[in-house]
Amino acid sequence: MPETSLEGLALSSRPLGESDRLLTLLSEQAGLVRLAVPGARKPRSSLAAAVPLAHLRLQVGGRGDLLRVRQLKVLRNYSGLAGRLDALAAAQALAELCLALVPSQSPAPGMLADVLMQLGRLEEVVRDKGESLEVLALAVQGSVHLLALGGYALPLGQCCRSGERLDPPLGNWTWRCSVLPSEGIAIGAVPGARVVLNASELALLQRLVRPSLPRRQDGQLMGPQPVWLHLLDLIECWCGEHLARRPRSFRLLRLGLESGAARS
Repeated sequence: MPETSLEGLALSSRPLGESDRLLTLLSEQAGLVRLAVPGARKPRSSLAAAVPLAHLRLQVGGRGDLLRVRQLKVLRNYSGLAGRLDALAAAQALAELCLALVPSQSPAPGMLADVLMQLGRLEEVVRDKGESLEVLALAVQGSVHLLALGGYALPLGQCCRSGERLDPPLGNWTWRCSVLPSEGIAIGAVPGARVVLNASELALLQRLVRPSLPRRQDGQLMGPQPVWLHLLDLIECWCGEHLARRPRSFRLLRLGLESGAARS
């Protein structure tokens, strides 16, 4: 096959042979692509930058099913996220979701742009020494976006049982809705529901489909940490039902939040 150009985000890599790497790349035009990176594990290799959380432009070619990387250029490296456990865990969770949601060798419209946007925001939090709540909110919002782009959007428009519009009555503290992962979201506290939300929690969740995080007029993030952790529970349940697995990095994210709270 003649050489071709690919641009994407490196999601994962593992050893291949004695000195190569097997790289999984998220690209806009081809979805998930697995590539051999010759000699990438050698200390002075020109291809050593083929590592997870690097935005790369690659020249690839070769024969057979597994193409080989010939050249690469690093467009942006998000390795700075490793400076904070919570930010790194959030980034890894989004990468895990991409791996679970995106098919191989099929276009993934919008997926690359959205995950790069969230990684950039996480990088800003690390650089500005922002609060862990911002990291948690970005992980939840990024997950909502990726699930929608991958075909598993949270059904936030109407009750899965009555068909009634999901219009949370803010200020009514007795109102509830129930997350039933195999069905959707039902109005009322359904016995046995995996997650039950109040009106303000549902309203917050509905705002996460927008590009920006929900903020008050003073710029502060809406919702306290327990609410965002509750929404993370919801995301985990949804992934467990529809993807048959939950991103393992969500657990690491919770540990990062706990360590951050201990430091403060």
